[in-house]
Amino acid sequence: MKEQKSMAIYSRKSKFTGKGESIENQIELCRQYIRVNRGDEAADGVLVYEDEGFSGGNLERPQFKRMMSDAKGGKLSTIVVYRLDRISRNIGDFAGLIESLNEMKISFVSIKEQFDTNSPMGRAMMYIASVFSQLERETIAERIRDNMHELAKSGRWLGGTTPTGYGSEQVQRMTVDGKVRKSCKLQIIPEEAELVRFIFAKFLETCSLTHTDALLLQHGYLTKNGKNFTRFAIKGILTNPVYAKADPAVWDYFQEQGVDLFAEQAEFHGDRGVMAYNRTEQKPGKTNQLRPMEEWIVALGAHQGLIEGADWVKVQYLLEQNRSKGYRKPRSNVALLSGLLVCGHCGDYMRPKLSTRENAAGERMFSYVCEMKERSRSQRCKIRNVNGNLLDKMVIEELKRLPQQDSQFRQYLKQGEQLIRGNPKEYDQQLEQLDKALGEKKQEIGTLLSTLGKASGSVAEDYLLRRIEDLHSQAEGLRQQSEELRRITAGPAMANLQFDLLRQMVSSFADTIGAMTIEQQRAALRSCVRKLVWDGENIELYLFGSEGEVDFSELSHSNETLCEDSK
Repeated sequence: MKEQKSMAIYSRKSKFTGKGESIENQIELCRQYIRVNRGDEAADGVLVYEDEGFSGGNLERPQFKRMMSDAKGGKLSTIVVYRLDRISRNIGDFAGLIESLNEMKISFVSIKEQFDTNSPMGRAMMYIASVFSQLERETIAERIRDNMHELAKSGRWLGGTTPTGYGSEQVQRMTVDGKVRKSCKLQIIPEEAELVRFIFAKFLETCSLTHTDALLLQHGYLTKNGKNFTRFAIKGILTNPVYAKADPAVWDYFQEQGVDLFAEQAEFHGDRGVMAYNRTEQKPGKTNQLRPMEEWIVALGAHQGLIEGADWVKVQYLLEQNRSKGYRKPRSNVALLSGLLVCGHCGDYMRPKLSTRENAAGERMFSYVCEMKERSRSQRCKIRNVNGNLLDKMVIEELKRLPQQDSQFRQYLKQGEQLIRGNPKEYDQQLEQLDKALGEKKQEIGTLLSTLGKASGSVAEDYLLRRIEDLHSQAEGLRQQSEELRRITAGPAMANLQFDLLRQMVSSFADTIGAMTIEQQRAALRSCVRKLVWDGENIELYLFGSEGEVDFSELSHSNETLCEDSK
């Protein structure tokens, strides 16, 4: 029997803009269109694909990819969207999509523009509309760049966390029409500026981020936020153009790199600093990424630079040369406790360090070394290293004995269960009320959507749309409250399952650990071990337990010493 094809609704909304129709309204409006034009059966059996928080600039969206996969699998007959730009704002992507759908004999409908690829006119009009969508996108991008050029004229600071060495100072200026305009510029903070000069000087002296990092740790220097420096933070300072004095050496460097220089060469005479706009790409939830230098807009800053241009340029070339010398994690790492073992003196993690020697069993020897000790060259922490081969074996043997210590182990698990077990009955009445109210809102939305189809083009249409949007907001609030209550009441059931799995895992640990790969052994350890603490003499093993961490026991003493560098 031939499989029946379904109609599909695709909806997209960028949560970062805060504009446009909500995902739910898009779906309901599309469903109403299908009900009116194709009947109740088609509307009820429609497949829905939702992408929230994704731009229309490209097709890299999970639900869109899933929809296209279903289309290629012959599951779809028609794709319906509320508006054309919900699919794409890029003419190339859109044209390719329409061509693919035509080859698969799948219709495409946009209800807002009333386009339908079943007709030649519909196909032609959609191509035209998509051109305007892309034009809008490119126009916005061009306006942003024009705005960047306007900002570059003043060399002002745009706000946010100021770089180390500077604070933000507000300045006022009078425009030609007599209006007062406020802006910010960078102002040197002498103490921080000396630290920046120290960092540049030590890197030029050592040509090494690692050595510079060690010197900062040894002297107890902290970042602007009061934290220890890292190589990443140091590199961020060394590569920031804001510290460079705008002199001929800097001009020549940026010219070689193809940077958009928004100043004349004669203006780069070293009296002012450098301001780089459009330098980073900011994405919500992700670390800022540096853009290619060709996309930067470099101008004279309103501040004073700290580092001579020739020195700043030399640092950039040194960093480029050192890029291939960065630390790489050993491929043959057999350590089991990475990410679990903590230094009892400073609280930093202890990482494995491989040696070239082998023990009597023919195993590659390694030790666990405190990261703070390693980075500060034993100035900030002097804890002894740990024999990694021996420690891994001792931890495995200790966990194998857990089932034998049945009463103590079960007591910890029981305490943990009691702490998170709740009585969900008190939430039942609230949950019932929320579900009832949510059902009423959805029913009212459905009624208004039916009315909307009849009121199309009338003065009532705008009112109905606003009312639907308002009801949707109320329903969304009720839905979130309902989900939170369900999460709370489901917590104990999930916890019971987790504790049961933990019991089963530990009970079979002794029989199965020997047959596991290194990766499987690491995963098994992390399922029951919270952390291990090395105080220089003893190891304490902490299991998941009654209050997050339980000091289960000190590992058994061995005839072999765990300390590798003890005297």
